[in-house]
Amino acid sequence: MTRNRHDLFAKQYLAALLQNWGEVTSSRKVISETREIDLLFVPHATTPLERQQLGLLDRMIHRRSLFEPYRNPINSNDINSCLGKLNSFREEIIREAKRHKIRLTEQQMPQLWILSPTVSQRILQAFKATPEPDWGDGIYGLGKGLRAKIVVIHQLPETQDTLWIRLAGREAVQERAIAELLALPQESSLRRQTVEHLSILQIGIQQRKNVGINERRLMMNLNQVYEQWREETLLMGRQEGRQEGRQEGRQEGAIEKALSLVLRQLARKVGVLPEITRSQIAQLPPGQIEDLAEALLDFSSQDDLMTWLSAHSSSV
Repeated sequence: MTRNRHDLFAKQYLAALLQNWGEVTSSRKVISETREIDLLFVPHATTPLERQQLGLLDRMIHRRSLFEPYRNPINSNDINSCLGKLNSFREEIIREAKRHKIRLTEQQMPQLWILSPTVSQRILQAFKATPEPDWGDGIYGLGKGLRAKIVVIHQLPETQDTLWIRLAGREAVQERAIAELLALPQESSLRRQTVEHLSILQIGIQQRKNVGINERRLMMNLNQVYEQWREETLLMGRQEGRQEGRQEGRQEGAIEKALSLVLRQLARKVGVLPEITRSQIAQLPPGQIEDLAEALLDFSSQDDLMTWLSAHSSSV
């Protein structure tokens, strides 16, 4: 399951980036145990050329993939936990194939990607993780049979090709990646989606009473993103006359801004919402707005949203 706000951000923005090119499932439960895969991606049958703008991330998603992003450097327990999820999910796939008498190919078996800001040499040696020359610096394989790789984010070359992975890094690595993101054309849909998710992360941290040193550094990294997002949102509201933009200009406080982002994401995911539904969402307490921001990743229709709201209506 998602470990902290930064990990939730990584899961959300990766899901937003990938949703156009395959089926994305957030917090996918593994049947054999009470475990959750942070992000499961199953590619569509065809690969549009536009996906190439994802760079390194595009290469990672040519097959069914499990993503496990970590804010802090991974340890042995983290890797073993991820491998446990991979094995349980793989067994589930094999059982399903047997029931339907389907012969699985190597390409149909899942690949695990563990994203870590840094990794000690001791950990890499303990798991016999070796550099993958075909993938470039920063990517280590755990053995062909395991179908698992560790991405050491601070070792990735700082190129456009790795931008969407480096945004999940920390401190200076993430700071430089954010600067590169903001330098992209404003009309880029990938830029717009990721800026919104970074803004949600900033708002979530601002709501906390006790913020540690690492989170204060992260907030400093995100200030420029948030301010630019706010300016662009206000400009969009003035230019297009969008109700969200006009409301954003009047609203004050972190909760209202988070609500505005969630409503915008829902509109993209399930279509324009009736006013009564928007009002119901606006009455959610702050904690449930954050829960909805994660849950909407799995919505495919407004029925899914209504089911979620019905399940949480008792506390509204």
